[in-house]
Amino acid sequence: MKVLISGGAGFIGSTIASACLDAGLTPVVLDNLSTGRAEFVEGRIFYRGDIADRALIDRIFVEHPDISAAVHCAALIVVPESVEQPLRYYRENVGKSVDFLDALIANGCERFLFSSSAAIYQPGEDFAVDESSPVAANSPYAESKAMVERVLEDSARAYPLRVVSLRYFNPVGADPKMRTGLQLARPSHVLGKMIEAARTGATFELTGTDWPTRDGSGIRDYVHVWDLAQAHVEALLRFDTVLGGDRRYEVINLGTGNGTTVRELLDAFHTVLGRPITTVLSPRRPGDSAGTYTRSDRALSLLGWTPTLSLAEGIQHSLQWADLRDSVLGPADDAELTPAGRVPSPR
Repeated sequence: MKVLISGGAGFIGSTIASACLDAGLTPVVLDNLSTGRAEFVEGRIFYRGDIADRALIDRIFVEHPDISAAVHCAALIVVPESVEQPLRYYRENVGKSVDFLDALIANGCERFLFSSSAAIYQPGEDFAVDESSPVAANSPYAESKAMVERVLEDSARAYPLRVVSLRYFNPVGADPKMRTGLQLARPSHVLGKMIEAARTGATFELTGTDWPTRDGSGIRDYVHVWDLAQAHVEALLRFDTVLGGDRRYEVINLGTGNGTTVRELLDAFHTVLGRPITTVLSPRRPGDSAGTYTRSDRALSLLGWTPTLSLAEGIQHSLQWADLRDSVLGPADDAELTPAGRVPSPR
């Protein structure tokens, strides 16, 4: 089985590609390498280019007519940046996804897995959500994911297309075999900032301490990226069962079901690291939210999937990858140290 993975040279996409290879599936990677890495596609079928390049996608299907599904991971993902540059996020995440989908339908690719986000949810009083919870995106990044979901649901009704939208919670960790990991030397997410502080002696800023959570910090559902990748493999293998009969569209949360506050994550990080890092409290950032965690068992019932790796293992694998990153990818250049100045990678 061949699978087209857009954004397959980025963090999550490359991990999905590795999981596919381990399961006997053949990934065909499409990535523009804006911050995705060529090192992550060595030895893999790879096309460098944009998801909106119709001629390129047509060529991919001419050369690989046996592609039977697409996994769409390409997106810009930095929430504060999306607040500053909303038009860019809607153009890249929504407009180009429409072009990509149009090309897939024209080439007869009827199975589509979408990398969506739990950031689209409006959390309830206990911050737990399931697939029926209200959608209330509070950043252009999250809104772009919700928009693409609406495009996909409408398209599944109108065209020969079936779609599974996988709503990710908060990925941590790296490929346990250390084939791939976060490509940016200074990632913008909270665990990346903790690791940067541990490695450089910088101060970690705990942003947002007045949320209505048990300790005032944001709450998240941290799921290991390798577990996420395994969920994609199961979705590909069970696609025709999940969307059998007249069913055309399905949404599935991918999380652990455990809500962890940022303060609790910091405590867990200190435990794994074996020492504390210097921390200061800071105000919320633009586009931040209190967060959510999943209370759904749909992934188990439909995919037979449940996470197997712990938060501590996610932290340990993240630290291990951080120690290896420069030897795999080379020292970071100035653009990598200021990711807002360049186009973020398809994830």
